[in-house]
Amino acid sequence: MVNDTPDTDGTEATESLAYKLERKSGNFLRGLETLWQKWWFRLLIAFAALCLIGWLLIWLLFARDLPDAKMLEQYDPPLPTIVRAYDGEPVHSYARERRVQLAYSDFPTTLIRAYLAAEDRTFFQHGGLDYPGIATAIVTNLTRGGRPVGASTITQQVAKNLMLSNELSYRRKVREAILAYRIEEVLTKEEILELYLNQIFLGRNAYGVQAAAQAYFGKDVDELALHEMAYLAILPKGPANYRPEQNEERAISRRNWVLGGMLSNDWITKEQHDHAVAQPLGAITSRGERYERVGGYFIEEVRRQLIDQFGETDEDGTNSVYAGGLWVRTSLNPQLQEYTKDALRNGLLRYSRGKSWSGPINTIEIDGNWTQRLASTNIDTDYSDWQIAVTLKRQGGGAEIGFSDGRTGTIGNAPDKLKAGDIIAVSPEGGSNYVLRNVPKVSGGMVVQNPHNGRIWAMQGGFDDRMSSFNRATQASRQPGSTIKPFVYATALDQGMTPATIITDSPFCVYQSASLGQKCFRNFGNSRGAGPQTLRWGVEQSRNLMTVRAANDAGMDNVVKTIKTMGIGEYEPYLSYALGAGSTTVEKLTNAYSMLVNYGRELKPTVIDYVQDRHGKVIFRADKRICEDCNQPDWDGGRMPRPRPAGKQLMDPMTAYQMVNIMEGVITRGTAQRLRSLERPLFGKTGTSNGPTNVWFIGGSPDMVAGVYMGFDQPANMGGYAQGGSLAAPIFQEFAQKAMEGMPKTPFVAPRGIRMVKVDRKTGKRVFGGWPSDDPRAAVIWDVFKPETEPKRSIRKEDMLARLEAMKAQLKAAKIAARNRAANAGAGAQSDSEFLQEEGGIY
Repeated sequence: MVNDTPDTDGTEATESLAYKLERKSGNFLRGLETLWQKWWFRLLIAFAALCLIGWLLIWLLFARDLPDAKMLEQYDPPLPTIVRAYDGEPVHSYARERRVQLAYSDFPTTLIRAYLAAEDRTFFQHGGLDYPGIATAIVTNLTRGGRPVGASTITQQVAKNLMLSNELSYRRKVREAILAYRIEEVLTKEEILELYLNQIFLGRNAYGVQAAAQAYFGKDVDELALHEMAYLAILPKGPANYRPEQNEERAISRRNWVLGGMLSNDWITKEQHDHAVAQPLGAITSRGERYERVGGYFIEEVRRQLIDQFGETDEDGTNSVYAGGLWVRTSLNPQLQEYTKDALRNGLLRYSRGKSWSGPINTIEIDGNWTQRLASTNIDTDYSDWQIAVTLKRQGGGAEIGFSDGRTGTIGNAPDKLKAGDIIAVSPEGGSNYVLRNVPKVSGGMVVQNPHNGRIWAMQGGFDDRMSSFNRATQASRQPGSTIKPFVYATALDQGMTPATIITDSPFCVYQSASLGQKCFRNFGNSRGAGPQTLRWGVEQSRNLMTVRAANDAGMDNVVKTIKTMGIGEYEPYLSYALGAGSTTVEKLTNAYSMLVNYGRELKPTVIDYVQDRHGKVIFRADKRICEDCNQPDWDGGRMPRPRPAGKQLMDPMTAYQMVNIMEGVITRGTAQRLRSLERPLFGKTGTSNGPTNVWFIGGSPDMVAGVYMGFDQPANMGGYAQGGSLAAPIFQEFAQKAMEGMPKTPFVAPRGIRMVKVDRKTGKRVFGGWPSDDPRAAVIWDVFKPETEPKRSIRKEDMLARLEAMKAQLKAAKIAARNRAANAGAGAQSDSEFLQEEGGIY
């Protein structure tokens, strides 16, 4: 049943509540009106409004776009990248800011107190701002004007250095104060000090106290004496003001002020204070690179590759080369690098000896700042006693020269084309007299590689990287000449030829097209053809006519495919490319020869083994092979786990070994016979390009392959006498004499399936008489064949003639014996059947 009675009680209650609320609000408003009549209430409201507007303005003008202080919890200061050699020894660093990051616990307590005495004595008591100091600074700024005087605490300096700019303005000081307050809420005092001591600039390109300790005293922070710590503590205010070379007295006075502050705070004793004050400044002269300079071209190639992969500055990422603090392990062998540099330099000098002066290294303007101009070129050399100078003026038959340190001297018998402003190389002759040296105009490149894994041990890209940074080992594309021929013949071997295949060494012409007409090839030096010869002989003697015939028979499409597969270059299928008309670099060609030693398996030339970030995590590794079960905790009783072979099989292993074996003949009796003096198993190939404009040698042992070329940067004729065997091979020889000393004389090992067969060296025919000897000109040699390709068994002509003579002698002796028997038997004659039975059959 529905109740239709009105709910009068509820309505009355609602109206009563509304009346009470209205009454109370009315009382509140009447109360506010009453308070508003009082002056102090209106003043209070005005002050609150001004505070609100003030904070709003502060936020809009100063704090709106401030960085988040929490970012400092993950802040990593810019650190140099350290480069290490193959054995882990540091050899170089890439840095624009010299810095070594330390933990707070690594800084001596006395050193920390020295910085507190100099910069912020109440650091551990305040909350980020020194209010008495701020008040003093405000009064000073209002009364003096000009440059604002600050009262920055260490926290404020951290805020400015890491999160703000160096702008000189009150706005920046306010923003700095706000950030300092926020930093104190995020970081501990120890964490703030750690950031500060690692970040501050202290002169001599030193950022952070550890770097400054090395720059000024050649010590680590834990080795510093008290007076040295106090000196470093005065540098944040302005390193240029306290340079030891110019402002020593001023620096000592300020240092002693810091020591006095430490004494007044009871951080040192009176005896310590007095002893430190009595000490001289003790700073050493400005130091350059801490590492001995080694591998200039190699190190620069490492830098290029790192920049390509990780970027150059912190704007490119956290692992950049100049800020990421990377640890880079390279394959550089410093000893082999020195041998490589010396061998190439000596080869370039030998070629240049006796030639006219090649001209200046560079030129600058001669004025009052010539010393700075000369120094800014960064041109230098470490060859022998050579020094870099600039010609100041001609005088008589000589010239006056100057050095970057301001010294001057003279040279006599100056060439006519020497003029003021020319940067030259000289060596001391005695007193202030110097001799002009001829920097080789011809240049070249050399690479030394491990043929088992592709790691480059040494690289030299010219005479001196401080004279020319152009790396001819990796950047110069040159015609390889005859050093390309092994890959032509490797293609021929894959197409069915053998080392004993006969190829005619005679004129060879081919019709190219209607526009190009007929092309006729010729041997080096226009030497006449030698007629039918073995493929092996053609490689050993580097015969052009035999090479183009082999390329033509194998198919130039196949030849250029092999050359491309081996990473040498991409060429059109023209026969001229079989003689080295294309272009490549010494690094690529050396790597291709290394792959022949590696049984045709792919290799990538590498200079970097692996890279770690500042925290030790490996972020790049060149060797990407997977080793299954290598990390198992215990031996499972099975075979020892090993990584799988790296790289693809690019060439038949037997073909690769055949070419290596054939090129051993280039050393023993071919165009590189001079290398026989090394008395160890070696293979290699010389090369000379048309002109000749470039000379080459690539080769080595089973464990080390090296490649070298010589030529002008702007291709020019090197002279008719220039050949790879006479100019490039001696460079390799000088290198190998030192580099291979003490190395085991390991022979090249044939892969499974290779047949070793005795053959006649000249005809390539198989023999069963005679035996190979150590004589390089021996008539019988061991040759290498794939299964079912070896020549059929035959008898050499000399052996055949000897056997015929023996048979004739035997027949003659038998007839004499028969006559004797007949005479002894009297008149009785033998029948034909009896004679045949006695003699053993018909001859």
